[in-house]
Amino acid sequence: MSDDESPFRDRDPIPNDVAEDILRSGDIEVLGQMPWSSNTTLLCDVTHGDDIVQAVYKPHRGERPLWDFPDGLYLREVACYELAKAIGWDLVPPTVLIDGPVGPGSLQLFIPCNFEEHYLTMNDETQFQAAFQQLTAFDIVANSTDRKSGHVLLGNDGHIWAIDNGLSFHAEFKLRTVLWDFAGEPIPEDIRADLAKFASDGLSDALIELLDDDEEVEATLERAGILIQGGHFPTDPTGRRWPWPIV
Repeated sequence: MSDDESPFRDRDPIPNDVAEDILRSGDIEVLGQMPWSSNTTLLCDVTHGDDIVQAVYKPHRGERPLWDFPDGLYLREVACYELAKAIGWDLVPPTVLIDGPVGPGSLQLFIPCNFEEHYLTMNDETQFQAAFQQLTAFDIVANSTDRKSGHVLLGNDGHIWAIDNGLSFHAEFKLRTVLWDFAGEPIPEDIRADLAKFASDGLSDALIELLDDDEEVEATLERAGILIQGGHFPTDPTGRRWPWPIV
């Protein structure tokens, strides 16, 4: 079936709480493996009563070990959704923990989108600037180590989404991102206010349980504090904090 024929191509947006319920409680049918992924990434249908969605399943058993990240990147996929939700930013598609057809993993709502668009094709478009500023701040707080341009999607509803978030939350600062367009600019007050509330509330129990240790929890709050106190998006004088490949 082509993308144009897919019943999910023009699907109406699904409220996040509804999507979470479907993903957690639905029956999962694996349709096939998605290409170009370094770890096993499976496209699925998820059916719950009369509701059906498509989702991306990343099972633990399909992960390749990394020397600089602890085992269980799927937990960090879910942690990024919980972080975005805690700050109040609708940037990461609903993502939940499951024990699926090939074991424990993350399950993320599939976003119907135009895959020819990505950050570097959209970064000059005025209507997306607020979302990109949020995403820039989000990636710093989450310590995203692999924010490629192709990990930024334009949904068919015009919404900006960030996917492939597993390489995040390391206690050591490892930021690698393509979002450097705002470097040195003032952080908008609404973003600083959201971060200040998040820092004041502290990390939720759900988020803490997904991280590896107290050091990662403390580092997350410290990165938020740097943005709140500094008031400007950071710069990269080394020119090295880019992912590879870029897209």
